[in-house]
Amino acid sequence: MARIAGRFARVEPRRRARAFVLGLLSDLPRKNCWTIAEHAGDATPDGMQHLLRGAVWDADKVRDDIRQMACEHLGKAEAMLVVDETGDLKHGDRTAGTQRQYTDTAGRIENAQVGVFLTYTTAVGHTVIDREVYLPRSWTTDPARCAAAGVPADTAFATKPALATQMITRALDAGVPAGWVAGDEVYGNDPGLRTALEDRGIGYVLAIGRDRRIATATGSYRADTLAAMLPNRAWQRLSAGNGSKGYRYYDWGWVDIHSTAEQSGHRWLLIRRNRRTGEFAFYRCYAPRPVALGVLVRVAGRRWTIEQSFQTAKGCTGLDEHQVRTWTSWYRWTTLVMLAHLFLAITTVSARARPAPVGLVPLALNEIRHVFAALVIQPARSVGHVLWWSQWRRRHQHRTRHAHYQRQSTYEP
Repeated sequence: MARIAGRFARVEPRRRARAFVLGLLSDLPRKNCWTIAEHAGDATPDGMQHLLRGAVWDADKVRDDIRQMACEHLGKAEAMLVVDETGDLKHGDRTAGTQRQYTDTAGRIENAQVGVFLTYTTAVGHTVIDREVYLPRSWTTDPARCAAAGVPADTAFATKPALATQMITRALDAGVPAGWVAGDEVYGNDPGLRTALEDRGIGYVLAIGRDRRIATATGSYRADTLAAMLPNRAWQRLSAGNGSKGYRYYDWGWVDIHSTAEQSGHRWLLIRRNRRTGEFAFYRCYAPRPVALGVLVRVAGRRWTIEQSFQTAKGCTGLDEHQVRTWTSWYRWTTLVMLAHLFLAITTVSARARPAPVGLVPLALNEIRHVFAALVIQPARSVGHVLWWSQWRRRHQHRTRHAHYQRQSTYEP
């Protein structure tokens, strides 16, 4: 909190931000402004809501501090960036960016808000360092709707790969020591992102669909056709990293991708085959210098660190539990979640620097949050405070229900 203190214009919002982060790290079963305010000892949620909506502080500069601290504490060994998106299911249509769209949270098309995130990952740990809300065309073509949600008037439509490119460029310009970028098919199928990385000499391992055509020295083929053409001797059994149940072994093959005389660097199609089911996965790869197959495999395997970041950010620090509607509130909530997650990631790295006792697994981020919440965080627990909040919630719910019935009587017979 001392590192970000200068980002707040007054001491009151800075102190409230500290209480907010402690609420995000707590054992609250549901984390929103109401529950965090009660946990902090406030009489109403107005202060926490003001922190997200109207207080004077710069969430983007706090994001920059998070990025810098992540590089300092997680180190530079095997540093890389991973990009992906995740969604939050919504019921209404007034939350910034909400519409019916595919979200990995549900695995299907649902009414949801989608954010694109960037993770910094090294040999010892990983954490989210940047975020952008995805604003569909249904929003950017409706200025009145955007204005109601607080979206800046100059915000134009940007695809998810374009948002990823912005965040990666921002990180590299800030000096993040990343030599590789990984992502799923949404990003691997976008030529603009690949070109931007190649222009900067940054290697990538980006997933693509099986139907994508690949140019080789002998012609253009679908990715799955090239996989079927590989002889048995071309496959190597390699681990994509450690999993919860052991090493993640797959069969791997690769094919040189044809490059024109104007293109620099080296390009490959990387193919992963499941040893049990025979299912294939495909990756477009680039490196400014020749690399071994094992290097590409390690980069591909570490793409899953962003999925782990999503899981812990949602399960431990409330990434998906916000109940905010406006553009500014989403960015501020998400930034404070990133700060809380960074604290856990740094503490995990520090704890794992010492060997675990015999018979115990190393401390994990989930366990560290549980111990920290149990031993360090002290929520307000007086009887009067608990009863006051019970009455406050019931009074607010009564006014809300009365307003709904009154509105219904006006428009319906």
